[in-house]
Amino acid sequence: MVEHLSAEPVRVWAILRLPLIVLMLLRIYVAGVQHWLPVLYGVVLAVYCVAALSWLVFVLRRPVPRWGPWVSAAIDVIAVLALCVASGGATAELLPLFLVLPISVAFQDRPALTATLGISTAVGYLVVWWIFSMRDATVEMTRVVYVQFGFLLWLAAATSALCLVLTRRSDRVLALLEVRRRLVLESAQAEERQNRELAEHLHDGPLQTLLAARLEVDELRERAPDPALDMVHSALQDTAAGMRSTVTALHPQVLAQLGLTAAVRELVRQYDSRGDFIVEAELDDVGKPASQAILFRAARELLNNISKHASATVVTVRLFRQGERVVLVIGDDGAGFDPAVVEQRVAQGHIGLASLLVRLDAMGGSMAVDSVVGAGTRVTVTSPVEAMDPEGSASKMSYPK
Repeated sequence: MVEHLSAEPVRVWAILRLPLIVLMLLRIYVAGVQHWLPVLYGVVLAVYCVAALSWLVFVLRRPVPRWGPWVSAAIDVIAVLALCVASGGATAELLPLFLVLPISVAFQDRPALTATLGISTAVGYLVVWWIFSMRDATVEMTRVVYVQFGFLLWLAAATSALCLVLTRRSDRVLALLEVRRRLVLESAQAEERQNRELAEHLHDGPLQTLLAARLEVDELRERAPDPALDMVHSALQDTAAGMRSTVTALHPQVLAQLGLTAAVRELVRQYDSRGDFIVEAELDDVGKPASQAILFRAARELLNNISKHASATVVTVRLFRQGERVVLVIGDDGAGFDPAVVEQRVAQGHIGLASLLVRLDAMGGSMAVDSVVGAGTRVTVTSPVEAMDPEGSASKMSYPK
């Protein structure tokens, strides 16, 4: 989240910098100014163009480092000052750049950077005019220069204040998102506890009563065979099997005892044994991550949807670690669907895949659905960031701020 909030303005300015350089060239060309140091001016401008293009490619293809905004702003200030000094008479034509630079970082949620750049720009403006007056006897440091210097200082203060306001608002939004994540986590944990208690109650109570009744019926059948007893025995057996299935769905014992990999492997075995489709599984040992309950639920929901709706012949299931996250990828060669339907079902209040999407997003994870009608579906479920213990298993979930 932090990287996203701080990186987006850097990328936007990296794009806007290129047309600004073009405008600089056009303004100097239209003014027809004779540069003091034409070679140096050309070299600085060429280096600035190359640096701007390189930086644009860098920030679009890779995460923006923490020092990125500072370096980007420093390059702009140095390049503009160098161009103004080298242009001499063109200084007046490049003056609008001094007003643009502070604005370029005002939306980066970095008040210190904005203030530093604004003050540096104002001081640089005075330095350029001082150098200009020293080299050209006809040019003086008039009162207008100092008034414009005052405007630049005001602009620095205004953009810094704007940046501070945006930063505080961003902090409040992040705090609310953190509260939302924790509420969703507590809700998921409460649901898991309730399911476990209900499963234990059904297993130790009604299921045991059914099994005891079935044993009594077995004894009666041995003493006095009767078709009616056979029907009762069959009904008790079917009911016990259904209750076992319900208990397993509420709280899979293999998930609690052996971890996510074993639970997904057993789930894959169940669907593969049905013969509706071939399941190709590649399951790495991921231990017992804190998010294993929702990941297992996602695997079960996705395989169930494939079984009901996809008409697939081959299904692939992958489970592996990627840094501090656990990734589950399930794909099929079935009918496919429009991924926009998932969000529509969220708005309509439907549960299932849509509720998984909302819960994962709130907890700091993600679920990406890649599907085309008639060309199959691929769903990638990524867990929230999880702290790793020395043995390599996840011990506690952490959340991006």
